[in-house]
Amino acid sequence: MSPEELQAIELLGRVRYGRLATSMRALPFLSVARHVVVDGRVVLRMHSGFGYHTACDGTVVAYGADNFSIAAPGGDRGLWAVQFTGTAEVMRPSAAQRELFGDAPARVNGELFDAAYLRLEPHFASVHTLDFHATQPIGHTA
Repeated sequence: MSPEELQAIELLGRVRYGRLATSMRALPFLSVARHVVVDGRVVLRMHSGFGYHTACDGTVVAYGADNFSIAAPGGDRGLWAVQFTGTAEVMRPSAAQRELFGDAPARVNGELFDAAYLRLEPHFASVHTLDFHATQPIGHTA
């Protein structure tokens, strides 16, 4: 793995959720997903009720995550975003891999959560950072 890919994987481990992007019937969509890293691959858990996992199976997708909502004013002065692009494949994780995800949500849009899993084989990874001086506020000020 390149240094940027290693940094992207390390940063991804700092947050639990991100956004999966692809297209469904020629229209773009984003979906929230929980992620873990297993053997250098990004494994996603999402709700199966929307069918997004089947739309992604065998196609190129992008998965991104960031620390924008958790960056603490006065703490870490950097914001970052990572993105992985590669082929997604529906998978059946082992019991040990499922445990890495932790508790699942009880409901999604009022429906009982029914997990589906995708494995993303990253072909490209990118990291973008924004650094702020200690005197600069990074929270909402207006």
